[in-house]
Amino acid sequence: MSEDWAAVAKAINQRVNELGWRQRELAERSHVSQAIVREVQHHTVERRRSPRTLESLSTALGWHPQHLDAVLHNRRPPEADEPVTDPADSLWSRLDSVEQRLSEITERLDDLKSDLATVIEHVRERR
Repeated sequence: MSEDWAAVAKAINQRVNELGWRQRELAERSHVSQAIVREVQHHTVERRRSPRTLESLSTALGWHPQHLDAVLHNRRPPEADEPVTDPADSLWSRLDSVEQRLSEITERLDDLKSDLATVIEHVRERR
């Protein structure tokens, strides 16, 4: 399957212009180095990129995480609300799951702390 990095550059440039962003802002919002953003945006270096790079750029630009990958491979980009086709391979999906689980654990620990404080107070009152 051929890769069309020129189409990726064109899509990014059009979206950045729509949003009124500069290259630096896209780099900061996507957590992708400005040098890599420059290479992709200006199509100066054509090489294989980490799937996370295109995913991060897509997400920062308000697109579906697999938008730029679809553009790269001459496929129809998914709509922003479509599910990720393989969530097990999506780093961001896995991080979101871990973050959600940590939030649940924190909530349970807070409840336990509150319950323990009540028990301690009750025991002190009986002395």
